[in-house]
Amino acid sequence: MSEQVNDESTGLTRRNFLQASAAAGAGVIAGPRVVAAVTGERRRKRFCIVGVGSRSYFFSRAITGKYKDHAEVVGLCDVNAGRLRLAQGKIEQSTGVAVPTYDAADFDRMIKETKPDTVIVTTVDGYHHQYIVRAMELGCDVTTEKPMTTTAAKCQQIVDTQRKTGRTCTVTFNYRYSPSRTQLKDLLMSGVIGEVLSVDFHWMLNTSHGADYFRRWHSEKKHSGGLMVHKATHHFDLVNWWLSAVPVEVYATGKREFYTPAMAKRFGLDSHHERCATCPEKAKCGFEMNLNKGWFKRLYKDNEKYDGYFRDRCVFRPGIDIEDTMNVVVTYDNGVQMSYTLNAFNSWEGYTVVFNGTKGRIEHVAQERVYIFGATDTPGAIKKEGTKTRVYPLRIAPYEVAVWHGAGGHGGGDAPLLDDLFHARKRDDKYLRAADHRGGAYSILTGVAANACFETHRPVRIADLVTGLNYPDYPPMPSRTGELPMPRKG
Repeated sequence: MSEQVNDESTGLTRRNFLQASAAAGAGVIAGPRVVAAVTGERRRKRFCIVGVGSRSYFFSRAITGKYKDHAEVVGLCDVNAGRLRLAQGKIEQSTGVAVPTYDAADFDRMIKETKPDTVIVTTVDGYHHQYIVRAMELGCDVTTEKPMTTTAAKCQQIVDTQRKTGRTCTVTFNYRYSPSRTQLKDLLMSGVIGEVLSVDFHWMLNTSHGADYFRRWHSEKKHSGGLMVHKATHHFDLVNWWLSAVPVEVYATGKREFYTPAMAKRFGLDSHHERCATCPEKAKCGFEMNLNKGWFKRLYKDNEKYDGYFRDRCVFRPGIDIEDTMNVVVTYDNGVQMSYTLNAFNSWEGYTVVFNGTKGRIEHVAQERVYIFGATDTPGAIKKEGTKTRVYPLRIAPYEVAVWHGAGGHGGGDAPLLDDLFHARKRDDKYLRAADHRGGAYSILTGVAANACFETHRPVRIADLVTGLNYPDYPPMPSRTGELPMPRKG
């Protein structure tokens, strides 16, 4: 995501940011098929990118590298002039072309002048809807980073605009493409444990990756929707897709207890501070981030003067309003119930998921490598030695399943996602891993409902949040009414 922010404490006022943004208004290919030129040759598909923070390079590197014969970047847009020049320079190094850049207030002009087929949205989460909606209104398809948006009201705007314009909104759920997670879908589709009745899903963020959300703009719900939306959208989408089902009711509890001023003192600090760069106690703080080196310096430290955004804010400061400890219970339209937890301060990174079915049980555990957003090119890389899948048939000896593995980011999901996004020729996919605005909506609405539960302490029905949302395309699953084999005696 682009590291934009509107925070008065850092010098960029909310009013100024909103004025600029309002003016503007991870996968599957979005939009029309690549069209043939008059000569009969296939032309490259045209992309603009709005928001040029860390995540934008995932897309721009792919377009200017592996997919340069199929796609091209024709415009860049952001509120930060320094990051725009940096992104422009990176593309020029690869292609020899100086792609035009535009301030956020000139988004409409960028569309008019560059005539993109698709707009890629990698801004701060809370502003995704503005660019998604406006791009579709201007006749473009959209590819957006997850989460699609952060609130029910913003989601409704996207759903209504998509219906009105008929444009395509793709949401880049790279976790669906990860081989080990695709394998779970394959096992569930095969009926090896019958139909699923319940799910237990527990995601752990460690104190490197987990802490990083409390430094950045993600630490304020007005920007990110909290971890229930920004991070858990991946997880809720996986469950929707694994089950080929959508959520109908959510109950949740959440709190922030680890990343607090009180915890700073328990760790031996005198107090919390504003940011690491000016912290008088950084030498003894295990959560210090140094922006004075490498890519972090070029992308963030050198460009603070343009928008006042600090990438190294204190993880213990009192202004944080997102949770670090969350528990959720979800009921799905097929009757499945899920118990889900997300904690952001664990000693290891990864997850465990269990599917309980009419013919048995699947247990899957995956450990991910330590990661700081923007510091490496392989976010969410899975440790092969820490990833296992085991099937427990009813009254039959359990057995290990040889796990499908892939190389690269997000458990090997990034590469096939990018193929879906940018390669001119599409492959058939029996797993239907491509996601549009419908999957994007249902993934965030579980988190949106959970956030509401944190405030009201009451269950929330998904149907009360957004109207007119059609069912996503999911593969068929085992029958929930057919005959079942009688378990063995004894």
